[in-house]
Amino acid sequence: MTHIAVLGSTNMDLVTYVAKAPQRGETVTGREFHTIPGGKGSNQAIAAARAGATVSMIGAVGNDAFGLRLRDTLEHSGVDTDFLRTVEGSSGTAHIVVDDEGANSIVVIPGANGTVDHLSPGDEGVIATADALLLQLEIPLAAVVAGAQAARRHGVRTVLTPAPAQPLPPELLAATDLLVPNEYEAVTLTGRTDPREAAAALLELVPEVVVTLGATGSLYLARGTEPLVIPAPQVTAVDSTGAGDTFVGALAVALAEEKPVREALSWAAAAAAISVQRAGASASMPYRPEIDAQCTA
Repeated sequence: MTHIAVLGSTNMDLVTYVAKAPQRGETVTGREFHTIPGGKGSNQAIAAARAGATVSMIGAVGNDAFGLRLRDTLEHSGVDTDFLRTVEGSSGTAHIVVDDEGANSIVVIPGANGTVDHLSPGDEGVIATADALLLQLEIPLAAVVAGAQAARRHGVRTVLTPAPAQPLPPELLAATDLLVPNEYEAVTLTGRTDPREAAAALLELVPEVVVTLGATGSLYLARGTEPLVIPAPQVTAVDSTGAGDTFVGALAVALAEEKPVREALSWAAAAAAISVQRAGASASMPYRPEIDAQCTA
């Protein structure tokens, strides 16, 4: 079975649903509030596990009630948490406002994720046994770089989601195989407002780039090949939180299973389309039979 390692964040998402998100200085009345396990690392781990992979999660939670629930949620989804450390203090939290169009705005407080600033004993061994390592930027950059370099030493494919967007050091780019920014992140990283131009600029830094374009689909570029534009299934979005992570987790599984790139991207898009029709991040992520059914619908 495909093995995916994830080095990244675990957060408790504190999600408020409103008709319209408040402007600066404005107070609005919300409709619902939920606490939902999330974090980009945890989300991608759960997405990959539900898509059919064996998944190992590397990171940290706090010794609080949120930490217990975060670990339990991962384990319930079939994710191995042997390398998910428990540290003193609070678990990470993400404060999310979702409007009636399914759009969201997010404030992340790192908590225990801030302690993941290096690889701990055993982490490199887990990475070495994986078919792919998934990375994001919600833990300290030093650990992301260390994880990518460990993967490179062992010939493991690295998939980096550059979120939250920030300058990427050369040593991280040198150890990245596939970069998967959304449209905003691609613009932030390159200063190019056109997604195709932004992807082309990023392709000068890494071998493969996928820019996710929300409801429009995705754009794939690789050196020496023609660009691919993959449309997304047309659905009514309820909550887009975690859709990008669903896409990345499913894509990593599909590529590790050696699906052709176009098929892998379409399969990942189907997974993301299912997720946006449901509330929450990890709670919305589909299982493999659902993805397969969406692809054949």
